[in-house]
Amino acid sequence: MRKFFLRLGSGLGFVSVAIGALGAHALKSQLSENALQNFDTAVKYQFYHALAILAISVLMHFGRKKALIIASWLFLAGIGCFSGSLYLLSTKEIHGWDMAWLGPVTPLGGLLLMAGWAWVFISSYRHFERNYKDEKNG
Repeated sequence: MRKFFLRLGSGLGFVSVAIGALGAHALKSQLSENALQNFDTAVKYQFYHALAILAISVLMHFGRKKALIIASWLFLAGIGCFSGSLYLLSTKEIHGWDMAWLGPVTPLGGLLLMAGWAWVFISSYRHFERNYKDEKNG
């Protein structure tokens, strides 16, 4: 699972940089200032949480993984809902699709991201003491 989350985090980071470059260069002349700011917010949150998933892949080395796995899946779902909805909403000037139904998806994504951080916090109580004790006795 560590390798999967390492690959997932690095892939999401790569896509963040690529989408950020697209927004900074190709979309700059096609979107309003407000739409560009929303697009940039989506890129930032995707990138931050890609880094969080990478950190989780490292943390998994130190203990049992259940809470960290839950956190990673919540981060992935949060990226999809939060950043994904912002990408679509901010580019509606270009594609012209009616995306009004996505309005409630963005805050749901934010809640999923916060839940992911809560599970990282929970993991600090459940997963790391065991390995520390094992190393101390070994």
